[in-house]
Amino acid sequence: MNVLFVAAEAAPFAKTGGLGDVVGSLPKVLRQHGVDARVLIPQYGVIPWDKYGIQPLFNFKLPRRPGTSDVFISTTEYEGVPIYFLRAWPYFGDDTSIYTTVEWDIPRYIFFCQAALGTAWELGNRLNWFPDVFHVHDWHAALIPFLIHESRYHERWARTASMITIHNLGYQGWDAGGWLWEAGVPGRQQPDLVYQDKADNLFAIGLAYADALTTVSPRYADEIQYPRFGEGLEGIIRARQRDLFGILNGIDTARLDPKTDPALVQNYDADSLNKRIENKRALQKECGLEVRDDVPLIGIVSRLVEMKGMDLAVPAMRHLLASEDVQFVVLGTGKDTIEQELWLLGHHFHWKARAFITFDAALAQRIYAGSDLFLMPSRYEPCGIGQMVAMRYGALPVVRETGGLADTVENYDDAAADYGTGFRFLWETPDAVLGTLRWAMYTFRHRREAWERMQDRAMRLDFSWDASAKTYIERYERALAKHRA
Repeated sequence: MNVLFVAAEAAPFAKTGGLGDVVGSLPKVLRQHGVDARVLIPQYGVIPWDKYGIQPLFNFKLPRRPGTSDVFISTTEYEGVPIYFLRAWPYFGDDTSIYTTVEWDIPRYIFFCQAALGTAWELGNRLNWFPDVFHVHDWHAALIPFLIHESRYHERWARTASMITIHNLGYQGWDAGGWLWEAGVPGRQQPDLVYQDKADNLFAIGLAYADALTTVSPRYADEIQYPRFGEGLEGIIRARQRDLFGILNGIDTARLDPKTDPALVQNYDADSLNKRIENKRALQKECGLEVRDDVPLIGIVSRLVEMKGMDLAVPAMRHLLASEDVQFVVLGTGKDTIEQELWLLGHHFHWKARAFITFDAALAQRIYAGSDLFLMPSRYEPCGIGQMVAMRYGALPVVRETGGLADTVENYDDAAADYGTGFRFLWETPDAVLGTLRWAMYTFRHRREAWERMQDRAMRLDFSWDASAKTYIERYERALAKHRA
């Protein structure tokens, strides 16, 4: 089976979040299971050609209503996966960032979808490789299922299925009607789109026309069928309920391994957990905090935005730092006001807190390995990678009960000490964060045997892509069978 991943991001070439992690890691595992998975992303100007050995492959002309565009395709192989990069002036090639403004991103990702079909056609003609399934991700590639549907009278496209994966409904490609008309995209007449007035919403178009819908966790697949998390698309999603399936994301367990991670001062695993304390001591020194084994160290590695619950975390941590013997380290960037509030926490409590308002991949690994608790109070979280990495590194997560956080973190039960890999709360309030942190700190200080059993259990969980890859293959086969029927 041939599968072409089409997305705006793929790690390590271009990444801003979990979308890039998935597209950068899942195809490798699919290939290990016999699927010829390949990836197509834009050739952003910030991607270094020399670093990744990117070479020109071919170019072609793409006729559109505004005129004919010259499209240039380059390629490299990364961890055994063929990666294709699409460049075309003025849409992609000179970019200084992955995303720009709504007024520019919508027309250029419409172009990307049109050019993706042209690229697949050329791959079929030139390399004798054509996808059986287009696996498209989020709104940036969501127009592709409709474009395949409009081309269904040609035998090649008639046998090509599409699957769309929902990573985050908070971004949709709204009000794209004028740009769609300008690009020459035909009218969308699917009844659910018309009835719910969503024919100009790029994400809605993909959800209506794809053969299969997936989300990045089972819990999120349920949540998005209701207004709280459906972001206005819950009606279309409920109409496609039979084709919707939640598949939990995985992580790259070979790269994210405390036993071999070069960013750590001391490597360890579940069988040598006593060595982990050296990473906590090193992190305390690096952050200018008092080196103490007995004080609970709380870590955050996150985008600093409301979606991630940072507006809940700040008042809870301010109260905790003022009243408890605790240490705190945060790493991330995001909304200016939240960045400032976290910086002030580090300033006002400089002897016990430190805020790094930046992106530093190596420091993130040291926070995972050195923290006792990992705080992730997201208002919503389609899947989440941080809590899985934290558990793999032995930091017990404190999370809100939503999406993939609820699917991956087993709540600690005082009455059943042999259960749990973290601490969960439900209410979206600073008090809920504060109370749960205090509960976790009490466990750290006064129930050490239970704490250590939780650490051991968390580190032994299997968050690899293997099981999820098998489920994706099943969904590909179902999508193909449905489409060709």
